[in-house]
Parts: sequence; C-alpha cells; structure tokens
Amino acid sequence: MKSDCLKEECGVFGMYDFDGGDVATSIYYGLYALQHRGQESCGIAVSETSGPKGRVSSIKEMGLVHEAFTPESLASLKGDIGVGHVRYSTAGSSTRENAQPLVLNYVKGTLGLAHNGNLINAAELRRELEYTGAIFQTTIDSEVIAYHIARERLNTGTVEVAVARAMQKIKGAYSLIVMSPRKLIGARDPFGFRPLCIGKRDNAYVLASETCALDTIGAEFVRDVEPGEIVTISPDRGIVSDTSMCIPKSQHARCVFEYIYFARPDSFIDGVSVYNSRILAGKYLAMDCPVDADIVVGVPESGNCAAMGYAMQSGIPYGTAFVKNTYVGRTFIKPKQKSRESSVQVKLNALREVVDGKRVIMIDDSIVRGTTSDRIVRMLREAGAKEVHMRVSSPPFIAPCYFGTDVPAKEQLIAHERTVEEIRQIIGADTLGYLNIERLKEISGGREICTGCFTERYPLEPPTEDIRGSFEV
Repeated sequence: MKSDCLKEECGVFGMYDFDGGDVATSIYYGLYALQHRGQESCGIAVSETSGPKGRVSSIKEMGLVHEAFTPESLASLKGDIGVGHVRYSTAGSSTRENAQPLVLNYVKGTLGLAHNGNLINAAELRRELEYTGAIFQTTIDSEVIAYHIARERLNTGTVEVAVARAMQKIKGAYSLIVMSPRKLIGARDPFGFRPLCIGKRDNAYVLASETCALDTIGAEFVRDVEPGEIVTISPDRGIVSDTSMCIPKSQHARCVFEYIYFARPDSFIDGVSVYNSRILAGKYLAMDCPVDADIVVGVPESGNCAAMGYAMQSGIPYGTAFVKNTYVGRTFIKPKQKSRESSVQVKLNALREVVDGKRVIMIDDSIVRGTTSDRIVRMLREAGAKEVHMRVSSPPFIAPCYFGTDVPAKEQLIAHERTVEEIRQIIGADTLGYLNIERLKEISGGREICTGCFTERYPLEPPTEDIRGSFEV
C-alpha cells in the first residue's frame, strides 16, 4: 500500500500431474494466490512429458496475473508439468525480457526455471560465464543460475545432480523450481532465506512459495522443503530428497519479514502461522511499548493483524480507521509533485467518525524512508485525532538487505544514524515505539532468522558491489 513499503522479489509455483492432465490453469490460480509477492510481471511455462522431449510452451507478460492470461491463452498451454512465476524486481530492470520463468534450450534438452531471491555473487559469476562465451538475454541473476545448471548438466547423469553442483557455486537467497522434460525439482538455499513447500492434489504434486497457493487449488500440504534441500519429483520415484547442501539448523537465516509482512496471513511458513506471528508481534508491542489511548488501528493491510494483537493484550478497543482504495494497482500514476492530490490519500483515507477526538495507537509493519508515515500521521490528525501514537511491528532498519528484500542503501533509511526520538519528531507522532529485536525469534516460532537489516550482521559476507538495481551500466 505504502509508496515506501517493502517489496519482496517473487513468488514461484510448479506442478506435475502424474495422470497427464494439463496444469496451466492450476498454475494460474496458484500464481493468483501469490500475486502479493510480485506485481510487475508473470509467466507460465509447461511441457508434455509424453510428447517430444524438450518442447515447452510459455507465456510471459508484464502486469498482473489476470491481465497477462486469458482463457484462450491458458487453453493453448498444453502440458502436464509446468512452472509459474510472479515478479517484483530487485536485481534487473522491470522489462518483459526479465519476466520468468526462464526457458533455456541446450544440448541436453530444455530447462524451465523460476527463482525467488537474490544472489550476492551474481555479478562475479556472470562475468565468468561471459568470458567463456555465454550470451545473456536478461539482466537478472536467475539467468546466471539457469546457465550454471545447464553447464553442469553436460557433465552429470541427472538434472538434480546438476542443480546440486550449481548450488555449490551460487551464494545468496534462492528458492528454485526447475522443470526438466521428465522431472520437477525444488531447491532452497542452505540458509533458508526464502520459503518453499510441497503439496499434493490427487495424483499431482505441487511446489509453491506459500501454503496459501496450495489452498487455492485444493492441494493438501505435504511438507516444507528444508533449507539446503533439493527435492526431485517424478512418477517413477515420487519425492526424492537430497540433503547434501544442508547446513546445521543453528546457521539457518530465514527472512523474518516473511512473518512480519511478505507472506499472506493465511500461510504457514516453515510450520509457523503467519497470522499468529503478527498477532504475537502486536501483543509484544503492547507489553514493551504501552501507552494510554482510546483505540488501536492498523495501517492496511499488513498492520491490521499486529493492531489486533496490541488490542488483545492492552484491552484497548480495536477499530478500523482507514478505507483503502482496492482498485489502485500496479499501473497507478502518482500525482505530480506540485499536484494537490497526495499519492497516499488516493490509496488511503481516514475515517473521521472513528478517530475524531480520540487518542489513537496506529500500528504499521515498518518504517523505511519515513516519507509515508508522516503523511498517515498527518491524515489522522486532520481527521480529528487528539493524539497519534505510532507502533511498528519490526525493529528500526539501519542497513540494506542483499537477499531479496528491497531495503535500500542505509543513507535512504530514516533510522540510519537517528534515534527513535528523532524519527518521532520527523514523522510527527506523539510517541513512537518499535518491536524489540529480541522478540523476532519468538514471533518466528523459535526458528533461526536473518537480522541483517536491523543489526548489519549478515549470515553471509555482503557483496563488494551492490547489483540489486541492475546489471546494466
């Protein structure tokens, strides 16, 4: 909703119907459920395992899932195995060429690949490949992964071994779904930054970024793909697991923002309810940052669950203070700088009847640059709020993210070299409180998490060159 909100790189979805049924429509609905993970482009690639080896049909377009596909175009995608992708760019520009899945034709056949995450050694690997003759069609790090899998496949007996060997070279955050002519493969980086789960519907297996996508197509949750695990799905062997790339659980570093913001509330990430995580974050805010007030409200949509948790713990009534314009989507044209229209107010408006004359606690998931928070605080005051107390269900950002979340350079972060009191003055709130960093592991169900953007201590050494915008000079 917010102009300076966090965005996550992608959502991935794959399906293999052992009975030979077409999977494109199910992938479409799976991507629809994952639309919140990326709104810039989307695509589906499918293949018929009983047909000519290596023949892949694909459609990739800019825009939202329902904009990119029609009933006619979905009907043209014939195949019982396929991969799908929704994208928000953090590495590589937003163009049709950079849309996924990537389909690679090479001497061993074809590969279809969908990737969620961000590599920290992509620029280095890309240069190495270019000096050995590789010609890149995109500016995304996902193509680097695809090339490495294809090259390793030339010297190995199976595509899953090629994926394992490629994983030994790539560093960073990734959940991968790879479609070969007869196998569907899922892989997750050893730290587990990005989620991936397995589902089953009748005699078809599914791989997806979130469990909500399984629910949408009526698939049963089987289990999560473990950090570092490679799963190979085929009719003759079912699910085969390779854990050779796994590391000790104490070294795992899941992105905590899956629980705070990115994932849908009805998803479970590594066995933890996202909804419960957000309720818990709100409860901890009420315990650690209490304040007397008349009503607790959330900034839609991501702040609502935490606001409910705050209200439950504090006993202060929960209310709806904002009306969100649900029709403002990807193509929203921001008003010009001198225009009277506020880009925030076009998307959001305060309910005077709810806040007039009241002391309001406003809960949001994060403050990145602070450019939106001050406008929302001002919006509540203009609607008659007597006091505005802001609570944030994450700690302050002091450093960028290199693993697929677009937390920008530290100079652009409002919390960089500022105290909480200084931030409070900038956004105009009466009081300001953040979630204590010690609470993050608790809201993640005790799982090991990455706190790099809050502490500047990363599970992997950050790259010497920041390629999160583009490979292009």
